[in-house]
Amino acid sequence: MKIVLDAMGSDRYPQPDVEGAVQAAREFGVDVVLVGQREAIERELAKHNVSGLPLSIVHASQVLEMTDEPSRAAKRKKDSSMVVGMEMLKENAVDAFVSAGNSGGVLAVALLYLGRIRGVKRPALSAVIPTRTGGCLMLDVGANADCKPLYLHQFAIMGNIYAKHVMGIANPRVAIVSNGEEEGKGSTLVKETYPLLKESNLNFVGNAEGKDILSGLADVIVTDGFTGNVAVKLAEGVAGFMLQVLEEEIRSRPLATVGALLAKPAFREVKKRLDYREYGGAPLLGVDGTVIVGHGRSDALAIKNAIRMAKQAVEKDTINAIRDAISESLAESQT
Repeated sequence: MKIVLDAMGSDRYPQPDVEGAVQAAREFGVDVVLVGQREAIERELAKHNVSGLPLSIVHASQVLEMTDEPSRAAKRKKDSSMVVGMEMLKENAVDAFVSAGNSGGVLAVALLYLGRIRGVKRPALSAVIPTRTGGCLMLDVGANADCKPLYLHQFAIMGNIYAKHVMGIANPRVAIVSNGEEEGKGSTLVKETYPLLKESNLNFVGNAEGKDILSGLADVIVTDGFTGNVAVKLAEGVAGFMLQVLEEEIRSRPLATVGALLAKPAFREVKKRLDYREYGGAPLLGVDGTVIVGHGRSDALAIKNAIRMAKQAVEKDTINAIRDAISESLAESQT
């Protein structure tokens, strides 16, 4: 398997990108192609023992920065690491593309060079978020601020496939974000989407209020990109805030410090469960190729796990599974 990594993607490129690629090549045995400015990548590789590792470099002179306007930069910066890497995926020279760069840029470049899977109205950016019972897939979390009922229905179909094939959940429970548990609650979009999900062959469990998202009520949570983006970033902020407050309170109390030492393994596990780096990145579902988008502040651990996500998606043939599911859904709607 060969995975292309945008080595100029993260906020601190190329240091964490290269280090994460080295770790992934060593631990997962995948062939990682580092795309970006060759000299900068080579300087970072020189800091590691890469003898015998399946790593290679493809030079790209430009960088699609976080401050760039996505659609314009996708067309103008044709020698950017993002565009060069995506072209390699389009040409089947690699099996997947990973970037911790400008998420809007990844979406624009993916649509320009890969296009959508036939029948998909809008691609969705998804994110695996921790829950009380493990983790759930939420989508959309930023690609589509304004949605139609059909979009959310397709998000549910694609999320169901990803949860089943990559996350290993036999019969994923699907829910839609709303401001009430009862059928009939929610915005016009939610009310119009609800019957589509209820009448589908998905394991639809109804509405999910904000409090339900992290409770483990569902394995796949669907919503529009505006709501999803706010929810995910709020969850990240609350998790970080709670851990910080807990640490400050423990340090301010001598006796609590003694107890914290005894509970250190538990605290370490809690921190790991809430750490976005353990999940790697966000699958961009609906484009015609395996694309994983990492967080801009990704470090080497996050990059390594984003590559792991790409590897798993390719192994499970997720793209063809989504293609078949969307085709089947369209056929059913026409009968």
